[in-house]
Amino acid sequence: MGQTNATTWRGFVFLGFSGFGELQLLLFALFFSLYLVTLTSNVFIIVVIRLDSHLHTPMYLLLSFLSFSETCYTLGIIPKMLSSLVMGGQAISYEGCAAQMFFSASWACTNCFLLAVMGFDRYVAICAPLHYASRMDPPFCARLVGTSFLSGYLFGLGMTLVIFHLPFCGSHEIQHFFCDTPPVLSLACGDTGPSELGILILSLLVLLVSFSFITISYAYILAAILRIPSTEGRKKAFSTCASHLTVVIIHYGCASFMYLRPKASYSLERDQLIAVTYTVVTPLLNPIVYSLRNRAVQTALRSAFRGRLLGAG
Repeated sequence: MGQTNATTWRGFVFLGFSGFGELQLLLFALFFSLYLVTLTSNVFIIVVIRLDSHLHTPMYLLLSFLSFSETCYTLGIIPKMLSSLVMGGQAISYEGCAAQMFFSASWACTNCFLLAVMGFDRYVAICAPLHYASRMDPPFCARLVGTSFLSGYLFGLGMTLVIFHLPFCGSHEIQHFFCDTPPVLSLACGDTGPSELGILILSLLVLLVSFSFITISYAYILAAILRIPSTEGRKKAFSTCASHLTVVIIHYGCASFMYLRPKASYSLERDQLIAVTYTVVTPLLNPIVYSLRNRAVQTALRSAFRGRLLGAG
């Protein structure tokens, strides 16, 4: 593609954890177990929220959409990674790599926007409780969720096009377990400066815009909480935000470290291990944090388990 000495090909090979030797089977057992727990927990939260009428509020409906987005995100990455651990380096077509990057980036961006919407939901609930039902009505929530998903897809498409318009030459081995932007971009030929800048700008837009929205929401929330006269009232108000705030810190911490760095600080081997955090561990934290810290979810889960036990009996 404009490079006379460039040899193009239509596929890549994941090296993944090939350097771990016999430890790969141990890693497979570990990641497979975590993936099963992640998949089961997120699906269970979605089902419980749909079935329990007490959880049909904007806060929990948004949580169910976040669990759905996290589930789709892991489905596009982890199964391929698990097969690589068992069978060694796995090939993926050029189109398949582009599709994986598009969907993983889209769901990751969607998660950011959904977390921002959940922050706005907490702002309305605490700062304007008397108007909560009217402001966060189902049509408005549906528009917020739809905008989050559409924005995620558009940013994911932009990131994919910025990288895959480049020619690829030389080694076709990806030092990673999925088609993430830094390792794929490192295989591109020619001047990658504009593409690196494009990825940085898109990442900044997604992370800074959504995180700024969350920060502003929590600034108003904090001011409202401090005006509550009783200590017990302040604790109760803050407890409704604690789960969301925990997930936000973990999610944005990992994403900022990976995508808001100069190219000189990239280390493919180290970044591969860090990527495990946001592809395997972080999606698991969402259901764990909400189920451990939220009484309503705990009650619904206990009721669901009791119902299954009684049904089995």
